[in-house]
Amino acid sequence: MPAENQTDALRRALVTGAAGGLGREVAIQLARRGCAVAVTDINGEGLAETVRLISETGARTESIVGDFTLEGAPEAAVTKVVERWGGIDILVNNAGYGVIEPFLDATFRAWTRTLALNVTALAMACKAAGRIMRDQRSGRIVNITSPGSRMALPDYTAYTASKAGVDSITRAAAVALAPYGVLVNSLAPGMMDTEMQRSTEVDLARANGRNDLQAFLDERTRRIPLGRRAEIAEVAEAVVWLCLDAPDYMTAERLNMSGGLDKD
Repeated sequence: MPAENQTDALRRALVTGAAGGLGREVAIQLARRGCAVAVTDINGEGLAETVRLISETGARTESIVGDFTLEGAPEAAVTKVVERWGGIDILVNNAGYGVIEPFLDATFRAWTRTLALNVTALAMACKAAGRIMRDQRSGRIVNITSPGSRMALPDYTAYTASKAGVDSITRAAAVALAPYGVLVNSLAPGMMDTEMQRSTEVDLARANGRNDLQAFLDERTRRIPLGRRAEIAEVAEAVVWLCLDAPDYMTAERLNMSGGLDKD
């Protein structure tokens, strides 16, 4: 398919993990801002719904169904965006995986899957998009991290360790790409009512012997200084701000949006 001219869209974006939750909302908000938005996920059915919602905004869109843990998959997704639209201006690394396992019962399979998607795939996507953005002398990358990357969570260690890796990659990529005018930042959302958050908390309650799920959830919510959980749309607004509106002098930043849960 021949590349469309960049002037046809405000920006050309790729959002990973966009079959639902935060990824879907970020993609839709970018589309409403006039971006051409490619979305990718392993969940083809959910991705089709995201594409339908983006199309309702009138924005250009591209669907890329695939498993980012496979070698070459992140690079192939970036290549598809470049072939379709002639370049890439925005990458949002939102795809993520986590499993509840007590640290002393940790499994090789869970650690391997978590690090493959949350760390290796993210790094390869940053690399592939970064090369294009380097040649363009412009672009923005936003990686989704977690307050957990700076917490001791023995039932969720693979996930929190992977997000510490995201923080490290963000800093390294920001420095590597700074000479070319490419900005790399991350955002740490608080507790959101996403499918992943819900399933994780069900498993966490079970691991801690808590039978009253609602009481358990209420306790966790009370830990948040603002006293409520984050709305998916408001977190997406912050991601879009980093993609489109944040100052050109802002890079290697870890933006907390956790309602005060992460206070550093």
